[in-house]
Amino acid sequence: MFAAIDLGSNSFRMHIASHDGQSLRIVKSTRDQIRLAGGLDAQSNLSEQAIAAALQSLSGFGQILRGYPLTAARVVGTNTLRVAKNVAQFLPLAEKAVGYPIEIISGEEEGRLIYMGVAHTLANDAERRLVIDIGGGSTELITGLGHEIKEVESFTIGTFSQAPAFFPDGRLTQEGFEAAILSARSHFQDYPAGFAQSNWQNAYGSSGTIRALAEIISKNGIGSGLLNLHSMRALIQRFIQFGHLHKVEMQGLRADRVSAVVGGLAVLTGLCEEIGIALVNPIEAGLRMGVLWDLYLRSTKQDRREHSITFFMQKFNVDAVRAKSVAEQASLLLAKTKPASDALEKPLFWAGLLHEVGMNISHTNYHKHSAYIIEHADLSGFTTREQKLMARLALGQKGNLRKLGDVCEDLEFVKALLALRLAVIFLHSHLEIQLEQLRIRVKNNRIELEFAQNWLHDHPTASYWLDKEHDWWGQIGLDLQIKSAA
Repeated sequence: MFAAIDLGSNSFRMHIASHDGQSLRIVKSTRDQIRLAGGLDAQSNLSEQAIAAALQSLSGFGQILRGYPLTAARVVGTNTLRVAKNVAQFLPLAEKAVGYPIEIISGEEEGRLIYMGVAHTLANDAERRLVIDIGGGSTELITGLGHEIKEVESFTIGTFSQAPAFFPDGRLTQEGFEAAILSARSHFQDYPAGFAQSNWQNAYGSSGTIRALAEIISKNGIGSGLLNLHSMRALIQRFIQFGHLHKVEMQGLRADRVSAVVGGLAVLTGLCEEIGIALVNPIEAGLRMGVLWDLYLRSTKQDRREHSITFFMQKFNVDAVRAKSVAEQASLLLAKTKPASDALEKPLFWAGLLHEVGMNISHTNYHKHSAYIIEHADLSGFTTREQKLMARLALGQKGNLRKLGDVCEDLEFVKALLALRLAVIFLHSHLEIQLEQLRIRVKNNRIELEFAQNWLHDHPTASYWLDKEHDWWGQIGLDLQIKSAA
């Protein structure tokens, strides 16, 4: 059983699902309309009121989650949490409330997860499709063939900003709609060539706003009854006749959704006019379903992150033999430190595979470039937190340790970092140490490395670098002792 929570700019939503052998079946779904984007002040800080509402919602979600035997759960934050300046103060409180880590995902990762949810819902694996998701703070466009994603783009335009910008005081006018549509077109006008009509057969709308627009058009007999430009333009005229957001009354449209729907209508109209989308098919799938499928696939050892690492290594011409040697040795060495859990096992292995990704930029300072690339690259399937952890390991793979800050506070990170540094030393010394030749003990502020008798004498270059390790660890307050077995 799996749980997915989406901390959106308009609403917080949760799905709990189980896999029945063929598909994921939703067993519990809940939603709180938080309007988190409305809680951002002029400096892009979340207000105390917005934080309080978010924490209350997450606390309720946490209570629900504790009632299910979950295999895994994932909480993702989108555009508003990406831009909030005080998010670092909010996250610890939010994670405590819900009981799980919160991952702030990039717009591109959001798009990939959205497409994953849509692809697993549609049956046609040979279809070339465009998926559109209009959220409160951003719009994601994704093209793909069946389950394969071709292109992802996130645009910084959503439903939330439209009403205050183009419909002041809630007044719905022709001029306001045309300005909002023109603004949307300007955001999409430089769209990548992959989104051109020739690259997809059908367009799908996955967001709640798009589904709401389709329902309103259908239930109220507007235009052709389908979600196309003719119907959207007819719906615009219907809104203009109401004259004000508070006066809108239509089947399928709740009063608390009017502002978001009007904003989404302007964005979708501008998008369809700019790209040339004739028809949008609403679909009951998106980010949360994508997160659920991602969790399920990870549980069956089909982890997207593994494919991302392989692709990235190829893209940056990483020497696969060297990378695999470091990754495998680091993993074996980590096991010898007796870590408290397996939490750092995969990040360490991936950091080992990517530790030389910066070699194309500089042979001397490659570790610094590797760290920057790993942290800031678009790595499908990875969270910002995971990439920062791998980047920190890559940065600390050699040289002084002061550049990492205070690592002594996290003994588990010390064990992983030590394992990677030793693996790099052995690689550069052209050694593949036998595990029985080394004993490692990490406790408090002391590290003990005990090598087999004569090993240090027989491998002088490795011994030289190990002596340097003694100095570098000492500079950050850790006593590294290196000795030979009696």
